Formats: sequence, structure tokens, C-alpha cells
Amino acid sequence: MHTLLLIPLFIGNLRGWEWLIIFLAILLLFGGRKIPELMRGLGKGIHSFRKGMQEAKEELNKPLDSDEQPKAPGAAASDEPRGKDRD
Repeated sequence: MHTLLLIPLFIGNLRGWEWLIIFLAILLLFGGRKIPELMRGLGKGIHSFRKGMQEAKEELNKPLDSDEQPKAPGAAASDEPRGKDRD
């Protein structure tokens, strides 16, 4: 049996005192000062992931012909900005 399939079953069966033991183990491993920094980094990572997912959804839902329409070969020269008379 695949080990990753058992993880949700294990986490779903944890009770209050088991979470307390896990929290204390994390506190001992990382220390009290490092945990807020780790949580802040985790939060920024989640925010960045969600922002990327939203941008990907917008990109997929954007119509194909909205900003990029094929130009005729002779149209490229006429797109140059016109300035003062050239000498």
C-alpha cells in the first residue's frame, strides 16, 4: 500500500492531546523565536501560490484575440511613431 495514502487517515484520527505532543516536538526542534518566522514564511508562500493560481486562471480564461491580432507585413512600417521632420 502506498504510504502517502495513509497520511490523511493518520491526520484525521489525531485528537487534542496528540496535537499537543506534535506542537511540543516542533517547539523543541525549532524554538519559540523561530516558529513565528516559519509561519510567516509559510503564509507568504501560500499567498504567492494562490496569486499564481489566480493569474493562471485569468490567463486561461482570457480570449485569444483580445490584444494580439496578426499584422499585415506592410503594417509594421506604418506603426512607427511620427516625430518632427527628419533631415
